[in-house]
Amino acid sequence: MTSTAGTAGTVDVVVVGGGAMGSAAAWQLARQRVQVVLLERFAAGHTNGASHGASRIFRLSYPDPVHIGLAREAGRLWRELEQHTGTRLLTVTGGVDHGDHPYLDELADGLAAAGVPHHWLTPQEATERWPGIRFDTRALFHPDSGRLHADRSVAALQAAAEKSGAVVLHSTPVTAIEVLSENAVLVHTDNGSYRARRVVVAVNAWASKLLGGLAPLPPLRVTQEQPAHFAARESEDGWPSLGHRFAEGSAAAGAFFGGIYGLATPGQGIKIGFHGVGPEVDPDHRDFTPEPAQLAALREYARQWLPGVDADVLVPISCTYTTTPDSNFVLDRHGPVVVATGFSGHGFKFAPAIGRVLADLAISGTRPDRRFAFARR
Repeated sequence: MTSTAGTAGTVDVVVVGGGAMGSAAAWQLARQRVQVVLLERFAAGHTNGASHGASRIFRLSYPDPVHIGLAREAGRLWRELEQHTGTRLLTVTGGVDHGDHPYLDELADGLAAAGVPHHWLTPQEATERWPGIRFDTRALFHPDSGRLHADRSVAALQAAAEKSGAVVLHSTPVTAIEVLSENAVLVHTDNGSYRARRVVVAVNAWASKLLGGLAPLPPLRVTQEQPAHFAARESEDGWPSLGHRFAEGSAAAGAFFGGIYGLATPGQGIKIGFHGVGPEVDPDHRDFTPEPAQLAALREYARQWLPGVDADVLVPISCTYTTTPDSNFVLDRHGPVVVATGFSGHGFKFAPAIGRVLADLAISGTRPDRRFAFARR
């Protein structure tokens, strides 16, 4: 990288945002011998966004082949990343979805069409297998699901990117992005500016603020989500990743915001949360404090449905969701600006595959499925 007065350097691609998606993009670009620098606003291991913590669900359980295909690709790449960095990231625990929502049948149909292993369990069979969870309906088991260690995953992606030649810089806020032409951008920081052919902007909750009018983003809703770790009454071993969906309009759906997700976080307890129903926030002005009514509902859910946890012993967690109107991601390019945002609380599992998509967008302009475009169909 060549430095000049007032200029930090000239590279092929600048990646802005060192969470899971930006780090994955830097890895995928660097391994293709693209000269890349990754700029992260905060210090390594920060807790301001959506990529921190010790646990995220990994699953193939989607009703459509596009998401299943991305998850399969991501699973292969997570294993490759583990070998590349000598870090354990993905633990297979199996996953279970239950409840009286018809979406479970859509999941089963999608898994069957894609040839993903799964089978139904009766409430009694599910209870015998996971006595820490109460079941009153049939349950859909998918054995290939599990959990990812989020902090280690981000660190491994950055380590692999650096090993392949990327420059990774933390505590380097990007102050502005200036488009010069179809093949030239300036990325400004307090320490100088980077000139590049492409910029990949993967800042999620900060996308609207940083991009302004540089890309035709769909509406983005940023919320502060507030799951919690509940103390397990016995060992955390053996807990599956969990989805519980209530029928629309039911009393339970109203009380528990439509449904629940959960998984074990070794050493911290059983992580339980509502999906995408936290209060809207400015990502630069968060209080990291649970909303009292939702926290009370979370504890009540644990009392009613999770005999394997102590509903009175919990540690709240805070993270952000950046959600699009249809909950599909934004993975698209406008001129020299590649954008990754709107991961809607379910993106982490896909990170290395999304990194490949972003690399394709930056290098060749190859777009993924239309559902991820700026303008949805």
